[in-house]
Amino acid sequence: MQPLFTPAPADSGRGAALGVTGVIVVISLVAVTIAALMVIPVISNTSQHLGSLVGSGVICAENEDAEQPDASGYANDSIPENYLELYQEAGEDRDIPWNILAGVGQVESHHGRWDGPGITEGHNDWGAAGAMQFGSLDGSAAGNSWGGEPIQAVEDRPDEGYGLDGNDDGIVNVYDPADAIPAAADYLVEHGIEDDVREAIYGYNRAWWYVDDVLEWADRYAEGDYTTSDSQRNAVVCDLDQEGEPIGDAPDELSQAVVDWALDQRGLPYIWGGTGPEGYDCSGLVMKAYESVGVTVPRVSQDQWEFGPEIDQGEEQPGDLVFFDVQREGEPPGPGHLGMVVDDGLMVEAWCTNCGPIAVREYDDPNRADIVGFTRPLEHPDVKSQLEAQG
Repeated sequence: MQPLFTPAPADSGRGAALGVTGVIVVISLVAVTIAALMVIPVISNTSQHLGSLVGSGVICAENEDAEQPDASGYANDSIPENYLELYQEAGEDRDIPWNILAGVGQVESHHGRWDGPGITEGHNDWGAAGAMQFGSLDGSAAGNSWGGEPIQAVEDRPDEGYGLDGNDDGIVNVYDPADAIPAAADYLVEHGIEDDVREAIYGYNRAWWYVDDVLEWADRYAEGDYTTSDSQRNAVVCDLDQEGEPIGDAPDELSQAVVDWALDQRGLPYIWGGTGPEGYDCSGLVMKAYESVGVTVPRVSQDQWEFGPEIDQGEEQPGDLVFFDVQREGEPPGPGHLGMVVDDGLMVEAWCTNCGPIAVREYDDPNRADIVGFTRPLEHPDVKSQLEAQG
């Protein structure tokens, strides 16, 4: 499902949201520009918040986000009773927070009460329809993530799309919240809400301000304290891979020191142009990691890529660098983002202002930009000379 979506950028596997007001794309560009100047708060780098450790990718604890909070008084007063029940049922069934679904429903349609086009019939100007604003019109900007006609018999529903018969009435109806809300839950699950709440919501509507709005409503709807940062925090403190083995086990003492230093920066914020100690950008983190062992490498990612030496994919090991096909206007040619390999398929990275703190993430994630390649700076002749000079 890609509600209110335009086609995804070439380097993305997801669509981009247009928004219920029809101005999301324009506003999001401004919002992202402003967000680039902001600093996110530091997330606690302690393990006391983690439950029993289990192997699950970079998530080392049970998904606490899946625990269903009680509805606040505000939720009971402001969400229509039938919608509240549907959000809670879908959240319980899919093991995702019901209040996140409610936040999506509020931002998309005010829980079906917005009087704009496409909520109870027809489509908006971009081909989205229903309370959860699924794309449901072939050939439209939003596409048809619902799958088939907006209203169709169960037996006519195609294999593609997220539309379903949530209330077992034999009809798959994008305008029926009993069908659309569990379908939205399935979409969030498919886009990895168990591992990264913010990224999953971003996949629903590609604007970071939209993510913030959804989470603000989710917080209002939950009784008492509620956090959606557990998976992110786990990625900050995680020390095990999916087999339950320690990450960051480098092949030699020097690489180990570089990896240890980089992992110790987890929890600090991404700061554009940052070289510490308050925070770092992607290349600043790498530069300082190698500087910690007395090695000088170039400052920016494009130069770090050229510095090399390049190694074949599949041969990478902790301490190596992985580069991504990210290019920004005004920057020199070459990969504009990188991370440091810490395990098979895992890296530590400073990603972006809105992507969370420095943390361990997967580098072979299909939702990330394409990998350009890998390098091993400790094998560079200049680096070897620097190390020899240290005695």
